[in-house]
Formats: sequence, C-alpha cells, structure tokens
Amino acid sequence: MKSSRILLILVAITLIALGGWAMFSPKSDATDLLASPQKGDFEVIVTTTGELRAKRSTKIMAPRKARSVGIHQVKINDLVPEGTVVDSGAYVANLDKSEVLRKIQEEEINVEAAMSEYTSSKLDTALNLSKTRNEIVNLKFDVDEKIAEMEQSKFEAPATQQKVKLALQKAERSYQQALSNYDKQVAQSVANVYTKQLKLDKAQNRLKEFTDLLAGFTIFAPSAGMVIYDRDWDGRKVVTNSTIHMWNPVVATLPDLTEMESITYVNEIDIQKVVKGQKVLIGLDAVAGKFLTGIVKQVANIGEQRPNSDSKVFEVVITVQEKDTTLRPAMTTSNEIMVASQANVVHVPLECLHIQDSVNFVFKQAGAAIIKQEVQTGLINENDAEITSGVALEDKLFLSMPSDTAGLKWSKL
Repeated sequence: MKSSRILLILVAITLIALGGWAMFSPKSDATDLLASPQKGDFEVIVTTTGELRAKRSTKIMAPRKARSVGIHQVKINDLVPEGTVVDSGAYVANLDKSEVLRKIQEEEINVEAAMSEYTSSKLDTALNLSKTRNEIVNLKFDVDEKIAEMEQSKFEAPATQQKVKLALQKAERSYQQALSNYDKQVAQSVANVYTKQLKLDKAQNRLKEFTDLLAGFTIFAPSAGMVIYDRDWDGRKVVTNSTIHMWNPVVATLPDLTEMESITYVNEIDIQKVVKGQKVLIGLDAVAGKFLTGIVKQVANIGEQRPNSDSKVFEVVITVQEKDTTLRPAMTTSNEIMVASQANVVHVPLECLHIQDSVNFVFKQAGAAIIKQEVQTGLINENDAEITSGVALEDKLFLSMPSDTAGLKWSKL
C-alpha cells in the first residue's frame, strides 16, 4: 500500500512538470521538419531544352535566277524523305514547273513574232533597196543621154545648146541626189534590221533562260550526304507541298555531321547568368543515359518571342565537343549550362531561407528554443543556397516557417 502511494505521487509530480514545460516553453508544431547544413561542391546550373544542328552544312537550293525572271515563289511537288543518304548528283526534289512552262509558252510566241518582224524587215529592205538601185541606174542612163545630146548640140543655136546644158545639169543633180539618198536609205535599213534582230535575240535569250530554268526545277544533290529538311522563318519544316520563296530558296541541307552544335533558348530571367565559354553537359533524349560535353559559343544580345512562349527568350549556341556518329540534326537535347560553381562550401535547402527587410535569415533550433538567425548568402541555385556565414554544420534548421514566430529572439551577424 505504501509503495503504491509513493508511485502515484511520483506520476503526479511528473505530469505536473510536463504540463508546466508545455505551458511555458516555445510552442512547436509536431510536424515541423528540420535539416542540417551540408558542405561540399556547389553548382549553379541553367537547364534548357535544345535541338542539334550541324555546325556547317551544304544548302540544296532552288534556281536563284528564278527571281530575276519574275518567279518569286514555287511549290515543292516531291522531296526525298528526311534522313536519306544521297551521292553527289543524286535526285533530291522536284519543283512545280507550271509557272515556268507558262512563261516558256509566252516567250515562244514572242520569239515567233520577233522572227516574223525580223524576216519582214529584211525582205522589205531588200525590195526597197533593189527598187532604189534600179532608179539610180535609170538616172545614170538619163545623164548619159543628156551628155550625148550635149555633144550633138554643138552645131545648134546657142539657145538650144543652153537648153540642153540645163537639162544635163538637172539630170546630174538628180543622179547625185539619188546616190546620196541611197546611202542614207542603206544606213536606215541596216539600223532597222539591226533593231529587229536585237528584239529577236532578246526574245530568244529570254526563252533560253526559261528553258534552262526548267531543267533546274529538278533538284540534285551538290555533294554526298544525308538530306535534312530546312526550316522556314517560323520554324516549320520545308516538306513536300511546302512553298519556298526565292529570297531564301533553300530546299534542304546536307549537314557535316562531324561537327555539331545545340541551339537552345534561355528565358530573360536566366540569360544574365549565361556567358560565352561556359561548360555544358548535354544529354540526348534519343539515347537515354548518354551525355556529351559542350561549350557556350554564342549568346544573343536581343530576345525574341518564340511560338508557345509567354516571355522573351534569347538564343544560345552550344558547341558539342565530341564527335559521335550517332548524332543527327534535329535531335532533342537537354542542356545543363554551368554558370557558376564553388568547391567545399556550406549550403542549405532554399526552404530554410527567409528574407525580411532585405535581411536573409533562417529559423534555427537552439535546445528547446527557436532563434531567428541572420545569414549571409552566396550562390543560389534552384534547390539550395550557399551560406557564407551565420550557420554551422551541426545546426538544425527549420524547413518551413515555425507555427509560432511571435517574440522569437534575433541573432544578428
């Protein structure tokens, strides 16, 4: 009986003590999670999705002179499948020839008309000059006749001689005038025939241009390689039935697969961190577990609005350092751009870090109490923050705001 009474007294004292501790100690949610600072290498990485392309490529072009003859766009009637390996001179594509054929018909009509004018001009010239030459011969006969009359008039009266003399002068003047006019007529006829010939030559040359252009509408590979479809101004692939414009008459490309680069776009928040020369870890979506290394080659100075993007992005070109026969243009890549790193530093989860009046702090457990500890931060990545001062490795930090922060003690640096 005595022992049972003593045991009950001790239990009562214990319950009273626990109740007092619970009443006067800082309250904490039983679900609060704690974390300890870690020490090790710290990296700041910008992660993006990109697409492979060849650093150099040979463009397979539609005939450039189509634009000079008034054809500004043309449809692709047929195009070999993307990824087809072709030899130099192999068939690649066939362009719509309807516009060229229409223009060839027009020029054939123009050539026929010009040829008719040229032939008529030559015939007219020949007839007119022949007629003029006959007239000159007749005038020469008239002069000779007047000379003979002049000889016979020596025995005539002076008045008769004067009359014959005047007739001879008139005949000679007509003859000389006819000779002079003939020279001018010949020059005029030559110029007229030459003009018609120029018109004919122009029509024939234009017809030849369209005829040569027609042959160019069947596209062949300028060199051996793998056919890769080009993309137009809005990023869509140029395929069969696509329309290409003569200011950019690229039908497809033959990339040099020995040197590749990844084209990616970085949002305007992270672009300030990315600079030329930074290292990149490149993953391939098509080959799980395979990684390549790269270097940032170029960072755009001006942002652009990409399809399906709500904000401006900046183009970043990453050079792939390895040569790999499995790489193909348009493969999707995951790019981890190493923008900063520190070795052997203290860092904590971002959930531990808070800010008030431009002061960074954490909630640190100190025995039964909770302290608002001011900290100084360094690098910050998407998961953690580097802490340069304010915490120790053995500290226990709250991963979320404690349930009751009223009246907590501040610990300043």
